Amino acid sequence: MPIHRTRPSWEILSGDSADVYFARAERILEREGLDPIVVMEVFARQDALLCGIDEAKNLLGTVLAEVDPDETIVESLDDGDAIAPKEVVLRITGRYRAFGLYETAMLGMLAQSTGWATAAREVVEAAAPDPVISFGARHVHPDIVDVLDYAAIVGGCVGASTPAGARLAGLNPTGTMPHSLVLIIGDTVDAARAFDREMSEDVPRIVLVDTFRDEAEEALRVADALGDRLYGIRLDTPSERGRVTADLVKEVRARLDQAGHAKVRIVVSGGLTPDRIRYFKESGARVDSFAVGSYISGATPIDFTGDLKEIDGRPIAKRGRIPGRTDSPRLRRVNLADWRA
Repeated sequence: MPIHRTRPSWEILSGDSADVYFARAERILEREGLDPIVVMEVFARQDALLCGIDEAKNLLGTVLAEVDPDETIVESLDDGDAIAPKEVVLRITGRYRAFGLYETAMLGMLAQSTGWATAAREVVEAAAPDPVISFGARHVHPDIVDVLDYAAIVGGCVGASTPAGARLAGLNPTGTMPHSLVLIIGDTVDAARAFDREMSEDVPRIVLVDTFRDEAEEALRVADALGDRLYGIRLDTPSERGRVTADLVKEVRARLDQAGHAKVRIVVSGGLTPDRIRYFKESGARVDSFAVGSYISGATPIDFTGDLKEIDGRPIAKRGRIPGRTDSPRLRRVNLADWRA
């Protein structure tokens, strides 16, 4: 069964978030007594990793709940499908006024989420086989954090930092501790002990070690204090101190190993890109996982287009496009009843 989002917002359902010309077209068609059965196809113009299609299905399942099922057919690909340029990812057959107002919303859902998922796939491929966690929540508006983190997980991230995004993907949130906790408590080891005392057993003990002292020194102090309860340390050295480098990772790894803490994992974060991840790999620095934020959250949306290809059974298209349905063997029929919020 699909993972459901909540009911689409009032702004989406009312059309307030749509380009105004769709509302104007609906009003004109209603007054003219026109509501043909149309075929709309949606496609992108580049290779990408599709995401947002489940959210579009959720919207369609809601707005088409009362329409004649014999007149309405929705076919689509799925979140996580690799798509080719101009491949149809969504086809809707039905009365135009039943769904035409929501073209803006559907294209926006696909554009933003597909951009995020495609960027996530790039960093995941660069990091393979080591895992990547989505840490991009601070770079987007909080109302869409869940969509961002879900898209990152569709793109291959093993987890996300926010409960909202992880929940949407059916996972638990992933995270360590903020620098503010270490700063307020006043010592990294004391903060690690407090974290260990207060967190439930299912939360991995991963501790930041770049707040007060040398990272290698702090890593050893934390490892000695927590012993086998320590899952890992996170390196997040800021650019003002030269960022995390491959040499730093190698030193921390060597010192932990020499002190008998070979099981302690190293997580790296801070301005990571596919190139930065490859730098660590090619340098032989043993990073166990990467936390990536702005590269995913700042991805350019991928442009999607919606075209009418039939009106009342008659092939049609705007100039530059081929009239009639596009051969799309990968499309699958959607049971809209499964997608009603």
